Amino acid sequence: MCGIAGFYSSSKNIIESDLHSMTDAMSHRGPDAAGYFLNEEKTVGLGHRRLSIIDLSEAANQPMFSQSKRYVVVFNGEVYNFREIAKQLNISTRTASDTEIIIEAFEKRGVEFVNLLNGMFAITIYDKLKKILFLFRDRLGVKPLYYFYYANNFAFGSEIKSLLKSDFISQNIQLNKKTISTFIYAGYIPEPFSIYNNIHRLPAGSFAVVSDSGIEIKSYWKPEEQILTEVKSDFKSAKEELKNLLTSSVRYRMISDVPFGTFLSGGIDSSTVTAIAQSISDKPVKTFSIGFKEAKFNESEYAKKVSQHLGTQHYEFIVTENDAIELIDRMMTVYDEPYADSSALPTMLVSKLARQHVTMTLSGDGGDELFMGYGAYNWAKRLDNPLVKLLRKPIALSLSILGNRYKRGAQVFNYKNETHKKSHIFSQEQYFFSENELNDLLKEDFKHELLFDENFNTKRKLSASEEQALFDMKYYLKDDLLVKVDVASMQFSLETRTPFLDYRIVEFALNLSEDLKKKNGTAKYLLKEVLYDYVPKEIFNSPKWGFSIPLAKWLKADLHYLIDKYLNEESIEKCGAVNFEKVKSIITRFENGEDYLFNRIWVLILLHRWLNENVK
Repeated sequence: MCGIAGFYSSSKNIIESDLHSMTDAMSHRGPDAAGYFLNEEKTVGLGHRRLSIIDLSEAANQPMFSQSKRYVVVFNGEVYNFREIAKQLNISTRTASDTEIIIEAFEKRGVEFVNLLNGMFAITIYDKLKKILFLFRDRLGVKPLYYFYYANNFAFGSEIKSLLKSDFISQNIQLNKKTISTFIYAGYIPEPFSIYNNIHRLPAGSFAVVSDSGIEIKSYWKPEEQILTEVKSDFKSAKEELKNLLTSSVRYRMISDVPFGTFLSGGIDSSTVTAIAQSISDKPVKTFSIGFKEAKFNESEYAKKVSQHLGTQHYEFIVTENDAIELIDRMMTVYDEPYADSSALPTMLVSKLARQHVTMTLSGDGGDELFMGYGAYNWAKRLDNPLVKLLRKPIALSLSILGNRYKRGAQVFNYKNETHKKSHIFSQEQYFFSENELNDLLKEDFKHELLFDENFNTKRKLSASEEQALFDMKYYLKDDLLVKVDVASMQFSLETRTPFLDYRIVEFALNLSEDLKKKNGTAKYLLKEVLYDYVPKEIFNSPKWGFSIPLAKWLKADLHYLIDKYLNEESIEKCGAVNFEKVKSIITRFENGEDYLFNRIWVLILLHRWLNENVK
């Protein structure tokens, strides 16, 4: 796990000192070593900050050259099957690192080598002979890769803050106004967009080729393209296959030359990962959880029960409002652009705790999207009913005059049209602004189409629930949850690996019968059946709240200063994005008891904090 940065600038607008500044801005991603490459013409530079996980020797430092010296690589992430690739391609090695296998495999196979890789990665390779730069991002987008492109000047980095260290880049970017409506609707900005108009995300499952001729981006893997015409529907064989795949994935992700542990919330996903890891390990696995003093959100007791059954070495941290307040400013800063997932706070806290004991962790991210664990999938099925479609407007009107819970439900029924129905369900499940609300809230300059493409072309016709899950995989998982975990953990120089997002498991789940994902009202049915081979079912009989914080309560108490500071009339008028009177009305309703509006207020706080501090 590392931070990478670099540039390709024939006009030399991006210079050597920029390379060092861009790379060193990510020292938290790689505190163990720094390295730089600059070609003779000083038109291409590569920078690397290293967090040593596999092969701790200096020989594995980057940038690393191929044995032929023609190619040079910087790489963020891990490729878990590097030993098998070395054997398959008959690669003789000088180190024990996966980086060496990457560069040698590229020399043997060219861009097609990426299809051999099982891992999480952002890779940049420079061909010194042909003067071409290649960039690759893993299939699911676990590792970030941002790039700047303007007037034939190209630069890349693991974080936006890295790119902004170049004067040329910072002087040639502007606020990307078309992202604002999507942000306050979903709480994040989806790829390939960023908050800046000339900075983009390299799409997951794609690679870019950069030369004097420009930049060309090609896809090599998309989830919708992995969906086959037939599904796996036999319980016994599907369970055996899933168990084998999970065991293989966890075993791969336990490859490490440093101490590791798992995040353990006590839920299905993290418990499955932890159980399998402990079954493989010859000593107690370190497990980490946090809880809240507010009982409704305190799930640490569930994690403790799982830990005790499995015999892990367990650490827990009980969070108070003061702990959150101490990190709130840092959280709003480290994400580089507006980002409204408040579970980033507990993720940062548990990462900070874990880093005191280990350098690498495994997480359960991806289980809900793959095996239908979210309530959104019930909503998708409900709203697909022809009778509900016919009566949804009267239903919404009737619910809107009842209590808070029903008012929130009314918003889900009241979607604008079928075009953005999937993102609407997500938006309202997360308590953000609906598409209908945006028109009154936003000022004219900031009214733009939503940035989600929800028209999936698949070989097999999907149910409404399956389409909703595919939407979550393509957007929510990649552009919200994985961003959250990457940034939160790397703030503390902690690598986090995601066993559920082994592409083999993803392809298996995409072609698993929906009847094995949800059965008799039980979500994640097949996954739970695998887990119950390791941990008794009785431990998981209590409802789970997820990795969330009591934000509504906190915003009415010690975090109310954020409303006062960022949502006052002066702040809102200065930014010019939304109508103050509308915001004032929402705050009044929230303070008078409509607690479900808390995330609408939170997303506006984060937007205005960012605009006030970054747009002059």
